[in-house]
Amino acid sequence: MPPIPPDPPPSTLPAPAGSVPANSVPAGTLAAGPPPAAARTRLVLVDDDRLFLATFAANLQAAGYLPTCFNDPHAALAALQAGAEAAACVLDLDMPGLDGLGFLRALNAAGLAVPVIFLTSHAGPVFEEAALREGAVEFIDKGRGPAIILRRLALALRPRAAADPAAPPDLDLGRLTLRCQARRALWDGMEVALSRAEFDVVRHLAARAGSDVGYRAIYDVIKGEGFMAGPGEDGYRANVRAMIKRIRRKFEEVDPGFAGLETYPGFGYRWRGNG
Repeated sequence: MPPIPPDPPPSTLPAPAGSVPANSVPAGTLAAGPPPAAARTRLVLVDDDRLFLATFAANLQAAGYLPTCFNDPHAALAALQAGAEAAACVLDLDMPGLDGLGFLRALNAAGLAVPVIFLTSHAGPVFEEAALREGAVEFIDKGRGPAIILRRLALALRPRAAADPAAPPDLDLGRLTLRCQARRALWDGMEVALSRAEFDVVRHLAARAGSDVGYRAIYDVIKGEGFMAGPGEDGYRANVRAMIKRIRRKFEEVDPGFAGLETYPGFGYRWRGNG
């Protein structure tokens, strides 16, 4: 059975080998109203748990998405390499044969620019950091409530606006060079392998070099204004600290003496005025 939901009419593309019909299990506990980002967006879902896969897919359909499901990551990878349409790939981290990180590396090696979103039970910071370092655009805990999962999925799928519309297309600040069209960061002419979100944060800070930028303002760049995460009103601060830690590490891989990013204890961070 083709894995395309009955409304709208099925696609003329054949069902990829290894795929699972998205409507094979009735909707479960994740049903929610359609978020604006859904807009009949096609997603590839990859998870070796057939029951979770089909249940989650049925609920995504109810939210306005068009999921195609795979319980075999190799089959999903082959379908994407063959040109399967997908605005993003939502996958589990721990799968037999080819885990989520290996899947993401294979996508990158094949030159497939498909955004990858992890939806997994392995929600520790070590796993999240590894996924984001490989280029994932989002990392979502399966244990989160349905409203949070759908909201974070919608945010991950939205077109990324520039962090600062007034900033110039490119930015040269001392040893730092930002090529904003391509989202490339250079330090002393050497490439710094930043993710899209990391680049946006560096650009936001560098555009305000010498000024202190608070945790909340930085998190707004990452997730959108007003988005809440983590325990308590200031739970997002841990996410910002983890992001800054990753950014520093990447610059230190290029320059072990990197000191361009300073901490303002209890408030946030600043990019040094001379870069």
